[in-house]
Amino acid sequence: MQTAFLMDAKETKEKETIIQEYENLEMQLLRLQNNLKEIAKHYNVVGVEQTKEDSLLILYTSDNGEICRFMAHECNKPFQGHWDFSIHASYKEDCLHIDDIRGEADKGFGSVCIQHLKDYIKSRNVPFLTGNISPRDWGHSDRLIHFYQKHNFHIHLNESEQSGEIYWENK
Repeated sequence: MQTAFLMDAKETKEKETIIQEYENLEMQLLRLQNNLKEIAKHYNVVGVEQTKEDSLLILYTSDNGEICRFMAHECNKPFQGHWDFSIHASYKEDCLHIDDIRGEADKGFGSVCIQHLKDYIKSRNVPFLTGNISPRDWGHSDRLIHFYQKHNFHIHLNESEQSGEIYWENK
């Protein structure tokens, strides 16, 4: 049996949480507005998404037809010319080849970026997205395998050489 006192404390906490979430969202929206202006001066803005941690991300690209950088900036701080997450790739024959993925793991940035990158190459009629798992990545290959499987990539591993290849077909 709950008393009115306990219910009031619970309701107050919920109100405080709601107010805090609202203030956080309001700050992110203000940053979003300012950051979009700055990023759009130098890059092609692809979209805005929300991560699993409720952070707003601005997604943008730099693509000269040889090198493609797909980047994300989190709207909890002003844009100062640096990305928070980036997929660096290069065009090779009939594919876009992922050279490196840079940024903090387990924040949801990779999932948001890879989905938008797949949409990006679809819009440019690029048939394949490829990449390698190198020996330097082998220490976290289980996390990479999970990530690529989650996003419907085909994975071929060479356990003895601690390397692998990934590819996704644009169908």
